Amino acid sequence: MDRFRPSARSAAEAMFKKATEPKIEGPKTVLSAPGAKEMVSMRIDKDVLEHFQADGPGWQERINAALRAAAGK
Repeated sequence: MDRFRPSARSAAEAMFKKATEPKIEGPKTVLSAPGAKEMVSMRIDKDVLEHFQADGPGWQERINAALRAAAGK
């Protein structure tokens, strides 16, 4: 057997290794729809929360609007 020519066994082993090696993937990009909301948990002073809740339903949207205004958005 020629020592420079791979045997059928070593060729098969190389193919098996290539087929079974774990694939390394980069970070996955998460696409979100425009205007999508994200659920978060944060601590807000009780008096601030009561201020926004005093006008009834929609207080979360009012907080979001105030945060957007404060952020210059």
